[in-house]
Amino acid sequence: MPSVFDRPSEDKSVLEEGSGLTPRFDAHGLITAVVTDADGGEVLMLAHMNDEALRLTIDTGVAHFFSRSRQRIWKKGESSGNEQQVAEMRVDCDQDAVWLKVRVAGHGASCHTGRRTCFYRRVEGSVSAARLVTDSERSFDPEKVYGA
Repeated sequence: MPSVFDRPSEDKSVLEEGSGLTPRFDAHGLITAVVTDADGGEVLMLAHMNDEALRLTIDTGVAHFFSRSRQRIWKKGESSGNEQQVAEMRVDCDQDAVWLKVRVAGHGASCHTGRRTCFYRRVEGSVSAARLVTDSERSFDPEKVYGA
């Protein structure tokens, strides 16, 4: 499927200062998407979008991503009910990353583990003895929502 976006400009000033959406997808056809809570600013997740996922997100106002493991588009919340309504979308200076500010429906969780954020573990200790400490509770039981 051809891109619905303008072709990225070779002119840096057009890319960085122009008004055209010209996402720069990587060699795999993906762009990084950072997702934060629209109200509190908490980082909820990081994912990837291809051309179709980005187009669907813009057209529907609901976050869509490309699953690298499943090699398909997925609408966030399609299984769990934790749909992400996009309040605002931004691109970075060279248009190779997007930032979605969202409001989460359902349980309010964005992580498939049942937690509000995918960043639920804190790194502690020194480099030689680093460990992960979980600091949030689950909002839902993933086995009940997604099955075993």
